[in-house]
Amino acid sequence: MKRLVCCVALFLMAPPVARAQELEPGAYWPLPVGMNILTVVNVNSRGDMTFDPSLPIDHASAWINSTVGVYTRTLSLWGRSTNASAQFPLLVGHVEGNYLGVPTEVDRFGQGDPRFRIAVNLYGAPSMAPRAFGTYRIRTLVGVSLTVAPPLGQYDSAQLINIGANRWSIKPELGFARATGPWVIELMAGAWFFTLNDAFGGNGTRSQQPIISSQAHLTYRFLSRNMWLAADANFYLGGRTTVNGIIKEDLQRNSRIGATYSAALTTHHSIRASVSRGAITRIGGDFTSISAAYNYAWRK
Repeated sequence: MKRLVCCVALFLMAPPVARAQELEPGAYWPLPVGMNILTVVNVNSRGDMTFDPSLPIDHASAWINSTVGVYTRTLSLWGRSTNASAQFPLLVGHVEGNYLGVPTEVDRFGQGDPRFRIAVNLYGAPSMAPRAFGTYRIRTLVGVSLTVAPPLGQYDSAQLINIGANRWSIKPELGFARATGPWVIELMAGAWFFTLNDAFGGNGTRSQQPIISSQAHLTYRFLSRNMWLAADANFYLGGRTTVNGIIKEDLQRNSRIGATYSAALTTHHSIRASVSRGAITRIGGDFTSISAAYNYAWRK
């Protein structure tokens, strides 16, 4: 029983890397109380970038690699299955394009803004000890989460391209999952809200409207219960910015599609791999992203 519980926990929970373009299958699947999970995620993204048409930037592209360390702890909150996680990213990137018709490029390396998330299953997943979890089967789940990103990443007000955002970002989200046999359908909807960046480009101010995001996932769980494969899609809308009182034409109306594979290797170890690409990109990065994650889980 103990081995089964550990394996299920490993392949169910590979903590996601939060961002506006997130694709996170299994984000609300429950785990037994008292699990600890250490995760290392590496995400490599490259592709074209589209800016506000009023800006003198064209033919822009970028390569970004992020390595994220994540710690997740499962617990009971009001008798419901709950998990809390902390993410700490390290990024390196290269951006190039024409600025005022002149080829320009820039490199960045440093710590990104950390992310802290708490998720609670409101329906379908009470808090469970390992013995009870061993016989648990997902049917219908309803959960909520809150992600907070404080402005602790690397930021230089004299630079227009930074790793940190120099503002607070907060995202509430509602998640739903329904299992039928080996299949799980998941739907999620949330919104990112941002505080003001009062040191943009020197002494300027930059505000951003909320970004509404939604996700849909169709997951097939293999009979061994230690692996699954998901088809992923999302859509996000909003995020128009205002810089020093001037409203920019940078409304985002984008979507991504992808696939995710997860498998438990042993009692404590599991892996996850995913690939995604932009399906529709109006403003922002039209990236192809490949990620790989390793999890180590234990119970205490």
